[in-house]
Amino acid sequence: MANNLLKGKKGIVFGALDNKSIAWKVALEAVANGAEIVLTNAPIALRMGSINELASQCNAKIIPADATSLKDLEHLFDASMQELNGKIDFVLHSIGMSVNVRKKRPYTDLNYDFLIKGLDVSAVSFHKMLQVAFKMDAINDFGSILALTYIAAQRTFPDYNDMAENKSYLESIARSFGYHYGKHNNVRVNTISQSPTMTTAGSGVSGFDAFFEYANSISPMGNASSEDCAKYCISLFSDYTKMVTMQNLFHDGGFSSTGVSQDIIDILQKK
Repeated sequence: MANNLLKGKKGIVFGALDNKSIAWKVALEAVANGAEIVLTNAPIALRMGSINELASQCNAKIIPADATSLKDLEHLFDASMQELNGKIDFVLHSIGMSVNVRKKRPYTDLNYDFLIKGLDVSAVSFHKMLQVAFKMDAINDFGSILALTYIAAQRTFPDYNDMAENKSYLESIARSFGYHYGKHNNVRVNTISQSPTMTTAGSGVSGFDAFFEYANSISPMGNASSEDCAKYCISLFSDYTKMVTMQNLFHDGGFSSTGVSQDIIDILQKK
């Protein structure tokens, strides 16, 4: 149910690939809550995905941008402010990629060229996005910028591979840039650590089904859905969270605070 939490606000959503992606759900939820948005993704992702369908549903313009390119990001923010007739109120960074995972390289035998590429796409792109927006003064006072992360930045999940380093750096950028952006014009910068989610990207991780079920059994409330993550994003874009910044916020049904669950004990006792 929409509550017009973002009425009159304008935003940019990075990373919507298909209807399984969290960014897709965030875009729909933002528009349902009264926002106007621009959609963006890398040109290759736009060719692979079905973002035109989302753009039609959201009455949104698509502006292609490689998030690792400063030139593309400058054009994106400039074109978005023209399209939306003013500064931006919220941005979602939902971008992540590991070439080592795609190439099935184990963590103990990483290709470092692959590692640098994944770090640039998954984390450094967040700093580039923030820096471009900061220099262009593209975000309104008390604007909100979010990036999606995962608890592998704090705990070891072997099959998550070098994405754990990517997410660790992503979260550090949110804290560091969040300080400077807060001092500059009260812009909030946070990350959301979401449950394992059945997205196109998530299901590409080796052993993801078992990973998903384990987290679902540990969490007292079960895994948080992508739809509920989208609603949480909307709350953090809204004026109800104006003083929340530099935080890594767990949206995981309680997984991050649970040591072991009775469900897991029952499963182990049956073996």
